[in-house]
Amino acid sequence: MSEAKAKKPAAKKAAPKKAAKAASGKMLKVTQIGSPIGRGQQQLGTLKGLGLNKLHRSKLLQDSPEVRGMIRAVQHLVVVEEAA
Repeated sequence: MSEAKAKKPAAKKAAPKKAAKAASGKMLKVTQIGSPIGRGQQQLGTLKGLGLNKLHRSKLLQDSPEVRGMIRAVQHLVVVEEAA
């Protein structure tokens, strides 16, 4: 009697990662002017993702589509300026 060895399913290979878009070199100064109190968890998480957690704090962020999308989600709570 021969024992049939159970074959393990082949592990899936990770898809190749997309090449990151070249950064334009532009920077954005994002300042929080509104409080997240009474807002949804998603808006609070977006502010934290931008690096903002208190009123009148500013961050210099790389201008990218991802950052622009996050800013658009909380545009009523932040002010955006182009930094040199």
